[in-house]
Amino acid sequence: MNEAMTEWACTVAEAELCGPLPRRWAHSQGVAQRAVEVAGILGDDAELLTSAAVLHDVGYAPRLAATGFHPLDGARFLRDVHAADERLVRLVANHSLALLEAQERGLRDVLEAEFPLLDDHQLVDALVYCDMTTTPDGERTSAEARLAEIMDRYSADSVVGRFIRRASPEILAAVERVEAALTAQPR
Repeated sequence: MNEAMTEWACTVAEAELCGPLPRRWAHSQGVAQRAVEVAGILGDDAELLTSAAVLHDVGYAPRLAATGFHPLDGARFLRDVHAADERLVRLVANHSLALLEAQERGLRDVLEAEFPLLDDHQLVDALVYCDMTTTPDGERTSAEARLAEIMDRYSADSVVGRFIRRASPEILAAVERVEAALTAQPR
């Protein structure tokens, strides 16, 4: 990975999100900023994280919404249209415990078959951290406040409401692991 990948990722995300979904674009930019802030714990994968962070919600773009499940739609777009790096595509497909939401939507087998979860738990946790500590407007927040905001936005019996309740303990655990790694990082 290199800075060229991050520049490319920003260009793609901006092209897909800025016009039709400016708030989603603001969120994606904020998530990418969090990725820059945690880069020190990832070493060579810092650019991969930043690229995945800015692209993680690209599947929300109206022209890409084939299944209506943004992690899957975004990953397919990146794979099929851009021939993007496999690890990047798998991170986008599986960001923030997407497998649990895929299960709620009857798409878990499809997501797992096309885009297996990466074995790099620190990288996966870092993307959860970046996403779940960023508001819809791109501002910094706590994971607890972000989860509460999502639960307020969706009804408890909706697909997202059910998913976020199931995923919350693991989201909070991932955020705690990243915060511990950041605290342990030499200054």
